[in-house]
Amino acid sequence: MSRIATSYLALAALYLIVGLTMGIGMGMAHEFRFAPVHGHINLIGWTTHGLMGLAYRQWPEMAKGNLAASQFLIFALSAPIFMAGLVLSIGYEQPIVAIAGSVGVFLGALLFALIAARVWLGDKGV
Repeated sequence: MSRIATSYLALAALYLIVGLTMGIGMGMAHEFRFAPVHGHINLIGWTTHGLMGLAYRQWPEMAKGNLAASQFLIFALSAPIFMAGLVLSIGYEQPIVAIAGSVGVFLGALLFALIAARVWLGDKGV
């Protein structure tokens, strides 16, 4: 298994624990103001990181080349910035960090789609 696949799956497991803990805490406190953050931790953190890790595992040729490493760094670093930015946006009406993080997440997703399309369509020279 490639290092990118393993890293994505490890991050997914971490986000799973963080998302579940946050959800349980919100439920116990009956305080759901940060439910969008919880949702993004689960969707981008647990689900998307996990699916990207499984894709890199299933198609190891996706992980070859510098583009895959760049994609991983952009996506994996932008995701927590985006989530912290959501907290700042919801709690303090300061959306700039969320905007910056979401742009990074989007760029990482675009790069992932490019890498996947090139491999899945038969161009092994990613």
